[in-house]
Amino acid sequence: SRALLTGVFMHDARLGWAVGHDEVVLRTRDGGLTWERVHSAPENEKPLLDVWFADARTGLAVGAYGRLLATTDGGDTWAPGQLYGDDDFHLNQIAAAADGTLFVAAEAGHLYRSSDRGATWQRLPSPYHGSFFGLLPLPDGTLLAFGLRGHLYRSPDGGRSWTAIPTGTDATLTCALDLGAGRFVVGGMDGTLLWSEGAGAAVRKQDLPDRKAI
Repeated sequence: SRALLTGVFMHDARLGWAVGHDEVVLRTRDGGLTWERVHSAPENEKPLLDVWFADARTGLAVGAYGRLLATTDGGDTWAPGQLYGDDDFHLNQIAAAADGTLFVAAEAGHLYRSSDRGATWQRLPSPYHGSFFGLLPLPDGTLLAFGLRGHLYRSPDGGRSWTAIPTGTDATLTCALDLGAGRFVVGGMDGTLLWSEGAGAAVRKQDLPDRKAI
């Protein structure tokens, strides 16, 4: 495939999947040394943006215009699903909490949660109407949501309520990583890095000298 790839998930050191435009799904069984294309549907014009697997066989892929695909055979076959009603917002990222709860970050301020590995979904109250590009569930149950124009939010209760975390930046936030002990780092455009302090109620900003997007 020559499709733009947008997301990757490794089940273990050898088995993993990557997704991208043309609704392509690739699979590796040797730690990424070689890949096979297990699904592609460019005629649907719905790029896939992220992928997640519960185990070696059961997984979900999400993407543009509300696209949701599910597999129960390790990616050999995929069936279309529906996230929530008639919603057709771009589904930008899928993330799993330690207890197995799934969350999806989407455009236009939409956030979703599933407590049954994606069989059913509920829409969460949203603190912001702009796009969210990701969610980061932390081990202590805290949930972070981040997106356009430096917006970063913290929820102590699985997305039922939210508090804004001042970031001091208008740069779009694109990714986040758990550092342990309640700490995290968020990356974004313009070389922006946000480091948590203490329990994550505040962050300090660092701008990388080359200003390249993270």
